[in-house]
Amino acid sequence: MNLDEALQTFITESRELLEEMENALLNVDLAGDQSEAINAIFRAAHTIKGSAGLFSLDHIVAFTHVVESLLDGVRDGTVALNDEMIVLLLSCCDYLSELTDALAAGRLDADPDMAPQGEMLLAQLRRHMDGETAEGAGEAALVLPAEPGVERIDQEPGHSDYWHISLRFGREVLQNGMDPIAFLRYLTKLGRIVGIATVPDAMPPADDMDAEQCYLGFEIAFDSNADREAIAGVFEFVQDDAEIRIIPPHSKVSHYVDLIRALPEQGARLGEILVRCGSVTAQELAGALQQQSERSEAEAPQQLGSILVDGGNVPPVVVEAALAKQRQVSEQKAQESRSIRVDSDKLDRLIDLVGELIIAGARTSMVGQHLHNSELQECTSALSGLVEEVRDAALELRMVKIGATFNRFQRVVHDVARELGKDIGLIVDGEDTELDKTVVEKIGDPLLHLVRNAMDHGIEAAGQRLANGKPAKGMIKLNAFHESGSIVIQVSDDGGGLRKDRILAKAIERGLIDPERKLSDSEIYNLIFEAGFSTAEKITNLSGRGVGMDVVKRNIQALRGSVDISSEEGKGTTVTVRLPLTLAIIDGFLVQVGSSVFVIPLDMIEECIEYATEPGQDYCNLRGQVLPFVRLRELFRLGGAATRRESIVVLKLGNQRAGLVVDTLLGEFQTVIKPLSPLFSEVRCISGSTILGSGEVALILDVAALMQSVSGKGTAILAA
Repeated sequence: MNLDEALQTFITESRELLEEMENALLNVDLAGDQSEAINAIFRAAHTIKGSAGLFSLDHIVAFTHVVESLLDGVRDGTVALNDEMIVLLLSCCDYLSELTDALAAGRLDADPDMAPQGEMLLAQLRRHMDGETAEGAGEAALVLPAEPGVERIDQEPGHSDYWHISLRFGREVLQNGMDPIAFLRYLTKLGRIVGIATVPDAMPPADDMDAEQCYLGFEIAFDSNADREAIAGVFEFVQDDAEIRIIPPHSKVSHYVDLIRALPEQGARLGEILVRCGSVTAQELAGALQQQSERSEAEAPQQLGSILVDGGNVPPVVVEAALAKQRQVSEQKAQESRSIRVDSDKLDRLIDLVGELIIAGARTSMVGQHLHNSELQECTSALSGLVEEVRDAALELRMVKIGATFNRFQRVVHDVARELGKDIGLIVDGEDTELDKTVVEKIGDPLLHLVRNAMDHGIEAAGQRLANGKPAKGMIKLNAFHESGSIVIQVSDDGGGLRKDRILAKAIERGLIDPERKLSDSEIYNLIFEAGFSTAEKITNLSGRGVGMDVVKRNIQALRGSVDISSEEGKGTTVTVRLPLTLAIIDGFLVQVGSSVFVIPLDMIEECIEYATEPGQDYCNLRGQVLPFVRLRELFRLGGAATRRESIVVLKLGNQRAGLVVDTLLGEFQTVIKPLSPLFSEVRCISGSTILGSGEVALILDVAALMQSVSGKGTAILAA
């Protein structure tokens, strides 16, 4: 990997770490173990700083060092984590994101235009650290021996039940931004250091010393009631850069077993695991290894665990636990080896090639049918099956979970709630639901607008909610699930709901509808998607509910999706967005009207029935229910006479049903979606095109738009 590739990896990983840091900050109050959440925040900042140091990104290192110092104070309890600090740390995440974006744009040095923002944040960080500095000054200093060499640890008489901690810091620990003395100071939060000796054995001659490298080791006698895991946790962030041995005052088998199971998941041999947990010493391990190597090659090799057990060095149950841990590590490594990073452009290229393969396969199949060659038809049939499997496998590669998109709204809800002075929470459900990455990328902005509008004009102020018998805290809920080959995303709020009378009055005032026309509740609610339509009494900088909703609907329709609203006054509103799982390749159903061929998404077809309706009627009786339909010949003004046996294709979208009257049913067809030219962007009821096996172009019907064109027919027929 060259430097540019490594830098791109750093940028990608930094963005992921900042996202994890932001989520941890937003959920720190909800975490069962708050210390673990704080450690996760610290770990993200430390990793970014260490990685930035590898690329000499000094401006990022300097900033994250101050953030890390503040978080270190939070970890050891000298600085309290409050709401003000969470907001500050979130601003630091934003600033680091901007630095990362600048890095991605090719600016490796600090941007002078961003310097004032960075200085302001650094000043606020240092202000919060003042309390830590003052408190830290009052602590007892750690006195290290003035004389070189290992000195005898000065233990108090009559006391031998101390923990013994042996530390050997790695050479790179200082370059990675770690201060060895800080770990010892943090250790005093768990107990009392009763003796300490510095081990400078690794110190080179003065001429060979590097001021940026660490040569220190320590032998420590430690008096504490903390458990082994808590003591090991002190050195969590340096465990990869140091050798750490923790020997307990009283060795109990249960303590060793628990420790082995709690070890970090790193590749370690059995002996290393036992030495790390203190079950055996390094000398005992060396003796067992020597005994193992001295056995005759003719004899069956004896397992290390058996040697240690036979020698009385360690109880059998501890060896069993270590072996179980070893298996767990191996399985974890095997799982990790099955995951790789792939550039999204390569996946897009693969999908394009699969699309061309499908078109070529359709052409081959048509040639086989035209030649009436049974052997060729058999081959093309087998080829079609394989192509379909390749298509499904390729599309699965681009499927991603929507949870990452949903989690971004935690920050949106946090910031907007503070801006509005409201107490609002976010509930996320269905985050494991998968859909095409291109859909995920493009649905973010419409969802953002829906969430902000729900918070601004959907959820009432705390006083009004209490007066209405509701909890003071309002809730936004994001939910996603699969339904009929599509993904459904719902944005719900428990606010005041939409007022039908005001919406209807506003629509009549603007001349959008006839005052005499009878509308269903759904039709009334969907009026807010008209351009500029709003009933908000006060328009804020977040926009009133309805302002910009026409843009939301247009963006969703551009994804071949649909949007619908349901609401109950005083209880809340739910916006339902339906989207296709992919924008690349779908299963389609071919129909023909005159000489024109159209494609209907197969997952939106419920059934096909024979046309048996009186001339002039635009509905039929489908098993006791009114089914409005539209004639494609009339809709697109196609010439030619209808065939003697027309058919009706029954479509279903959510709870809506409608029919399409067509001349001929041609059957299923793997459809590669090709975008239409911008020249046809205003054409209604058409969402794209595809290429048939004959090389001709067929148009893909927009089912959501077709449904809208007949949405009022069923109600009007029943009213008549």
